[in-house]
Amino acid sequence: MESGAAVAAAGELPWVEDAGKIAPKDARAMSKLFFDQLQVLEEGTAEHQYARNTLIEMNLSLVRFAASRFRNRGSGEMEDVVQVGTIGLIKAIDRFDLSREVEFTSFAVPYIVGEIKRFFRDTTWAVHVPRRLQELRTEIARAKEHLALQLDRDPTVKELAAHLKLDEDDVIDGIVAANGYTAGSLDMSANAEDAGQSATTKARTYADFIGGEDPGMERVEDLHTLAPLMGQLDERERRIVSMRFGQEMTQAQIGTELGVSQMQVSRLLSKILTKLRTGMLDEPATA
Repeated sequence: MESGAAVAAAGELPWVEDAGKIAPKDARAMSKLFFDQLQVLEEGTAEHQYARNTLIEMNLSLVRFAASRFRNRGSGEMEDVVQVGTIGLIKAIDRFDLSREVEFTSFAVPYIVGEIKRFFRDTTWAVHVPRRLQELRTEIARAKEHLALQLDRDPTVKELAAHLKLDEDDVIDGIVAANGYTAGSLDMSANAEDAGQSATTKARTYADFIGGEDPGMERVEDLHTLAPLMGQLDERERRIVSMRFGQEMTQAQIGTELGVSQMQVSRLLSKILTKLRTGMLDEPATA
């Protein structure tokens, strides 16, 4: 069928009735077609909007995948987290370039996770603070970061007020309100007597008495998901993965070991990693 109901106005994009129902594996294949056309379509046209909106809907599974890692953060509803993650997806779509020869999934996930982490950073408060002051705190934090880069030092209240076009008293209120974001600094001395210690003796802080977040926990979760997928690879594929990421051999070294060219190794690695990435991103069907 070549009617308008079957083909987008661009003449080359298939019409998708419900892009959200497309399986992640099929979405990855179709996304390449839509990205290819998105780069040549004129921004602001109905065709461009159709391609962009379809890409967003087709790749919402990436947002749900990323959001699932934050289920136990204890702040905010998952619906809010998904909405925030979708902002990251949209940013990734607008900035993605096919010429980079990078899978869109690999490019988009950092944007999505970054937006979700920013959401938790900006909305998690230890005590109740009026929304106006919560928003002001975020504006001040961004202004501080911006001015610090320009001035090569922390900006003063006066400079922040001028940049934000606010009264200095309002800026001070925002800074004070930021104290409600956490219950207290972990860098505070745990013992009042520590304040009188000499400079050569490090005072003990509350942070010295608690454990920190183990940066390897997310890796453990990823490895747990990856293990059965590795079992689906054949012996040669597992050997290539082991040499590249276990023994940290170069592609040239692997090629010498297997008796193939470096280009062949590169293609094999790309095929293997795509297979593993697909397995990790594919979500089980929900009832």
